[in-house]
Amino acid sequence: MEKLDQIDFKILSYLQEHGRVTNVALADAVGLSTSPCLSRVKKLETLGYIKSYGARIALEMLGEYVTVFTEIKLTGHRVANFERFLQRARNIREIVECHHVTGGYDYLVKIVARNVSHYHGIMESLLLSDAGIGKFSSYIVLGTPIIREGYPIEELF
Repeated sequence: MEKLDQIDFKILSYLQEHGRVTNVALADAVGLSTSPCLSRVKKLETLGYIKSYGARIALEMLGEYVTVFTEIKLTGHRVANFERFLQRARNIREIVECHHVTGGYDYLVKIVARNVSHYHGIMESLLLSDAGIGKFSSYIVLGTPIIREGYPIEELF
């Protein structure tokens, strides 16, 4: 991994908040001229620090949906058990995040569904797919008072 400097961190921080910014505006925001700024962005992309560019969609404007956090405990703890579960989970588009965690469960999964019935169907299909789930607990999100669209890069690094 190549060592990044403060300007690289400023570029990353600014891009995650303003992904469609022009190179001229980005260069101005981070205190560079346009050519060196573009070179740095290309370098950050090539090295893999910038994974992708995309749009944040306002799901609430598209219609009703429910977000459910699900704690999942597997029946076994061998590598094959984890691989089997992940293979099944990757095929479910409604699973938008899957975190391998410590504590009483193996995974914390974030699922978006049309409604509770849809969520129930997702979990039923996952259970029937022999994904190795021994136990799960569901937490329906009632509201999201804090959501950050990016990471606090400058505070972390």
